[in-house]
Amino acid sequence: MPASTSIAVQTSPAKPSTHAKAAALIDVASGRLLYSSHGDEPMLIASTTKIMTAIIAIEQRDLNSIVTVSSRAAGKEGSSIYLKAGEKMKLKDMLFGLMLRSGNDAATAIAEHVGGSHDGFVYLMNVKAEEIGMTHSHFANPSGLDQKGHYASANDMAKLAAYALHNPTFREIVGTKVKTAPNPGEEWDYKWVNKNKMLHLYEGADGVKTGYTKQALRTLVSSATREGRQLAAVTLNDGNDWVDHAKLLDYGFAAYRTEQVIAKGAAVEGYPFVAASTLCYPFADGERSAVAIRLELYGPETTDYKLGYRGKLSFRLKDEPIGAVQLLPQPPASD
Repeated sequence: MPASTSIAVQTSPAKPSTHAKAAALIDVASGRLLYSSHGDEPMLIASTTKIMTAIIAIEQRDLNSIVTVSSRAAGKEGSSIYLKAGEKMKLKDMLFGLMLRSGNDAATAIAEHVGGSHDGFVYLMNVKAEEIGMTHSHFANPSGLDQKGHYASANDMAKLAAYALHNPTFREIVGTKVKTAPNPGEEWDYKWVNKNKMLHLYEGADGVKTGYTKQALRTLVSSATREGRQLAAVTLNDGNDWVDHAKLLDYGFAAYRTEQVIAKGAAVEGYPFVAASTLCYPFADGERSAVAIRLELYGPETTDYKLGYRGKLSFRLKDEPIGAVQLLPQPPASD
């Protein structure tokens, strides 16, 4: 009788369980949600709100502009970097105080500086949320203090994090462990230590923002990069968030692999066209072979045709769009 043979069967990592009321995990480059639990449920988000505050400020104003602290900002309740009314600080320095120490005073001062008023800035927040596709969210203040009409879902916060992490200034700020900033009114400088312990606890961690209020409880958005892949995790109302984020990120890195869907310059079989750009996407085991392709040709009357494009290749997975590339005329063969 032949000896028994052991066969190793490779299986995909099991989806993690967390202590969170809602959680999400996103691939930053592609925007693909890799994990979601109660992901569309609107919830209190506490100071993870400041991700939105920071990215709007970065996009809207000169980072060297000077913020003057109002009495309203200086007296803001909750976490603080202890700004004084009348104090002046460069916007970029204040953004470090906002994101590393979660200063509600900094959030209010930034909002008034960028939006002209608290309400003007809140308007900008909701416009940006709509632009990003945050369909289960609404903002009412720049700090994250509990307030009626101020909420977001885990999936939406993942979308926001992925959007913001495409900005190099935002990445620089949220990945900083310790920041020293001038304090002209005193003999000592500000020194802010990042509250995000993931920067020390998890290999490759590079962001993003902690949060806590008595009603929201612990909220956290974190990010990490390994082998060129960046993921962002979100947990809302999670008493064990440091551990849960490590589990979520480990799962994302293990269960999905970024693969090339099409390379720039690749020929389209049967047509005199080539891809104008490269498209990559994170796939779980077995998904890459299931991608469907659709070719759309442009007519001479279209704007895309006049810009030099001849068509578009669209790619879908399980009937969901994953990306598209424009097509250019195939260059003549060289001698």
